[in-house]
Amino acid sequence: MTQTWNEMYKNKWDDRYKEATYAYGKEPNLFFKEWLQKFEPGSILMPADGEGRNGVFAAMSGWKVTSFDLSAEGKAKALQLAGEQHVTMEYMVGDLEQLPFENASFDAMGLIYAHFDAERKSILHKKLNDYLKPGGIIILEAFSKRHLELKILDPKVGGPDDLDMLFSEAEIRADFENYDPIMLIEEDILLNEGEYHIGKGAVVRFVGRKRSS
Repeated sequence: MTQTWNEMYKNKWDDRYKEATYAYGKEPNLFFKEWLQKFEPGSILMPADGEGRNGVFAAMSGWKVTSFDLSAEGKAKALQLAGEQHVTMEYMVGDLEQLPFENASFDAMGLIYAHFDAERKSILHKKLNDYLKPGGIIILEAFSKRHLELKILDPKVGGPDDLDMLFSEAEIRADFENYDPIMLIEEDILLNEGEYHIGKGAVVRFVGRKRSS
């Protein structure tokens, strides 16, 4: 039987997260860390949170954290890290389309290298949008479409091989059209995150506030 995208993705990340070390380190993404601290803590949703480095940082910063991922191995590592830092977080395992979140139930959302199935990417973004309260904040960093050129030159920098899973400013504007951008930029950065994000990468960075109407 042919595997679904979710099954292939789950198997890939379960294998990676079974390793003793943390694939992307234990420290939060620098862009997420910088911007999260600019806002008053509340409830935050962390999609595709993997081993939890960003969700745990949010919990350490006073946020009520709900993370999810397809990988049960990622959840185990995330809860281990949370225990090390003496914080708590809710972590759910499953596909976004089956998880029981309520509309307008989160004050913020962190989308850090949350690269979804290309065919469902915009659909899932719009579903996530529903879960954010009016006035809520999104903090997003993900690889841009130009990143593929850099990955060919240096595979250690990581990221998807499927161009359609990568991002452009135009896609972000379309998927989050009901947001006032605080920041939206494509730029090259140097990544030093664990074993799998090392080197020069091309990213899209977006911080937006959801309009009230």
